[in-house]
Amino acid sequence: MTQQKGYFVRHISEVQTVPCMCGSSTRVIPSTEGLEVNVHLTHIVDSKLHYHKESAEVYYIVEGSGKMVLGDQTFDIRTGSLIYIPRGAPHRGYGDFKALIVGVPPVDSQDEFVVEETQQPQE
Repeated sequence: MTQQKGYFVRHISEVQTVPCMCGSSTRVIPSTEGLEVNVHLTHIVDSKLHYHKESAEVYYIVEGSGKMVLGDQTFDIRTGSLIYIPRGAPHRGYGDFKALIVGVPPVDSQDEFVVEETQQPQE
């Protein structure tokens, strides 16, 4: 990893993949770096419906396909899809895909709120 003059360079091979509520995540730029964004490469099969009070997210699907629940709507997604999720919006992905996820400001673990199963939108 290289960081100087505000620049940040890291290869994904330098980062360990960890379990998360969405599946497994390689946190290339974690929120702990103190930068203006976080960047994760996340493998999603069946994530929990959740939202963030403080952060918006952008998902770019780099591999695979599935569905993305945004509020009370469900969208088909595949490689090349881009999804913007405003803060406060309940969202959930399922299928089998990898997403490059950018959080602005960085998503803190204290800013992940799971929506109860009984409150999940109907498909």
